[in-house]
Amino acid sequence: MKKFTLACFAYTVLLLIGCNTPESQNTAASTNKISSPTYEPGSFGIVIHGGAGTILKKNMSDSLETAYREKLTEAISRGHEILAAGGSSMDAVTATINIMEDSPLFNAGKGAVFTHDQTNELDASVMDGASLNAGAISGVTRIKNPIDLARAVMDKSEHVMLSGVGAEQFAEEQGFALVDPSYFYTKRRFESLQRIKERETTELDHDDKTAFVDPFIKESKFGTVGCVALDKSGNLAAGTSTGGMTNKRYNRIGDAPIIGAGTYANNASCAVSSTGWGEYFIRAMVAHDIAVLMEYKGMSIQEAAQEVIQKKVPALGGDGGIVAIDRGGNIAMEFNTAGMYRAHMNKEGSLTVKIYK
Repeated sequence: MKKFTLACFAYTVLLLIGCNTPESQNTAASTNKISSPTYEPGSFGIVIHGGAGTILKKNMSDSLETAYREKLTEAISRGHEILAAGGSSMDAVTATINIMEDSPLFNAGKGAVFTHDQTNELDASVMDGASLNAGAISGVTRIKNPIDLARAVMDKSEHVMLSGVGAEQFAEEQGFALVDPSYFYTKRRFESLQRIKERETTELDHDDKTAFVDPFIKESKFGTVGCVALDKSGNLAAGTSTGGMTNKRYNRIGDAPIIGAGTYANNASCAVSSTGWGEYFIRAMVAHDIAVLMEYKGMSIQEAAQEVIQKKVPALGGDGGIVAIDRGGNIAMEFNTAGMYRAHMNKEGSLTVKIYK
């Protein structure tokens, strides 16, 4: 017993001595260098995506490209207006995503793809960077704007994720008007499913492995939508909404409603929204990985995004992209596919809209 006590005492002394060695001081100093990006009072910004994949100029008509650019501009401008007026990053994120959910151009809300059973199953999530509160829903079939229900889960329940019938029951209790599932029907999406079912394959809405057999998919690539924002109070928020995978079965759920995979926000690092092959983005925990590379290793937002999207995800066999913003207003729009629908606006109102690599 005495030997044990003496050993413990000696170990404690060594620890105390070690804390004052030059090596330990250097370690502490280097650790102190790792800090979150500096926030400049009054600064704000917003970034959005509308899906990543095999998006090539040669497969895009002029009219369709114009339609995408106009809708991306409309969506991000709405969020920018909210931020410029002093609104919260979360308000900007949800309002921006609402516009994309209401458009048949994107695989979210109105433009959601069909499952193998010819239904539309919608997923969404949001996260607040100041509180680390989050909300998500999956597999809903009667919610016009899934991102709004995800926010209600965050704000008005003790839970983080609700699914299917239970999520819709919660929606009714919160005053949401449920739409008939026929609201999500679009002829071209339905016809695309039929052609895919004939081949009995399961493909991502943005996958190039078999997609170009379908002339509609060849002409126009659709995808998950997402938004990240920084408000004038220095708070970050992120949101993601999707219809998932064309011809999916068994109530499959991808990364979009998974906090840390499809969506993540933390004022200590950044806000991220993902779009890509969900199974790989879940396994790589893409959104959270980018944030912690910044927080723990002191990487810039661009360095962290490149590390995950250009190295980690491809190493697993996946593809896709992200949009992200940090408290300094620095952004990343990183992807490893041929293109990604994306846009950015800074506090000055300078607008960037891009589609191809």
